[in-house]
Amino acid sequence: MHKLFIDGQAGTTGLRIAERLKDRADIELLEIPEELRKDEKTRLELIAKADVILLCLPDDEAREIAKKAPDSAKIIDCSTAHRNLEDWTYGMPEIIRNTKNTVRVSNPGCHATGFIMAVRPLIDAGLICPDAQLSCYSLTGYSGGGKAMIAEYEAGTRKKGDALSAPRRYAFGQEHKHIPEMQKYAGLDTAPFFAPIVCDYYSGMLISVSLPRAVLRSAASAEDIYEILAEWYEGRPLVKVRKPDESTELAADAFANRDDIEIFVTGKDDRIEIVARYDNLGKGASGAALQNMNLMLGLPETAGLVIGL
Repeated sequence: MHKLFIDGQAGTTGLRIAERLKDRADIELLEIPEELRKDEKTRLELIAKADVILLCLPDDEAREIAKKAPDSAKIIDCSTAHRNLEDWTYGMPEIIRNTKNTVRVSNPGCHATGFIMAVRPLIDAGLICPDAQLSCYSLTGYSGGGKAMIAEYEAGTRKKGDALSAPRRYAFGQEHKHIPEMQKYAGLDTAPFFAPIVCDYYSGMLISVSLPRAVLRSAASAEDIYEILAEWYEGRPLVKVRKPDESTELAADAFANRDDIEIFVTGKDDRIEIVARYDNLGKGASGAALQNMNLMLGLPETAGLVIGL
């Protein structure tokens, strides 16, 4: 049986991971007493005992504890702290295919996941110019904002039609913390324009990337783009690529409580769009962390994950 320690289990991501693990006979979750969860000595002792450590901490805390952990410790960091460092592997095995042989994995950001998985195969196929200026907007459930935002949205004092009832744009300064990884791991020379939108539902995401003719190197059709994506993700158990005629209306919360991702190619002629649908707490966070954990331990990639048809 493999031993796992979640440093920061009380947070939204940590709680979902613990929930996924409760029925797994192959994983022993090392628990830390509530009164000691901030005690560094106790945390490092549990890190030393664990086969894999999941960090579900703020960035500064993740950096600090990772520095003090043994060099041999297998760590998956769910924060933003290490995502763009060369000595950490970016934990998206569908794109970066060597997570089995590393001891330091940085879990992708929720918004970044759908963007990178939509764009990177087209960059590598030579269809999109690396210097293209892409635009992306993202609808997300409020659970992505953590405990404070969840409490705000679920407050008993809320009234119908209040300011939280409508979708809300944020991060207007084009400095959202996911943009650097979106650029780097998509293979772009230029950061994309990014418009994140939080909505009044708990979890689920829709990421949309527009592909005007100007960003394409050839006169590719929606069917051509579908073929490239379908070939890239063939055999990847958590990814489903849908044909241009398979999309009608897409609900952003349809993949809530699931750990897989669905990628649609839509539009026609000079107005092609790629839409990725998944759960910000699933493939966008906890599900991806468990996928990476499974690979690090040599277990089946989908063990303990919730996958639809």
